[in-house]
Amino acid sequence: MRKEYDFSKSRKNPYAKQLKRQITIRLDTAAVAYFKQMAAELGMPYQNLINWFLRDCAMQKRRPSIRWPTGNSPQEAKLARQAQERRSA
Repeated sequence: MRKEYDFSKSRKNPYAKQLKRQITIRLDTAAVAYFKQMAAELGMPYQNLINWFLRDCAMQKRRPSIRWPTGNSPQEAKLARQAQERRSA
């Protein structure tokens, strides 16, 4: 390995912009804390860890095991209210 390298004639990777895309995403504080702690243990930036985790989910075609409340029908709204009342009692 050389002691010094000359990068004066180097050029940027023309495909770099295609590799990643900057977005804005809202995550709850517990999720961010979880990934920050795990990233610190692994010695890597937490954004990279989140990207790696999401990419792994996409490659494995994982689907979340939750059901998002739609609230589209009156019956669903009624069931949601009843569930909320049971939790409050």
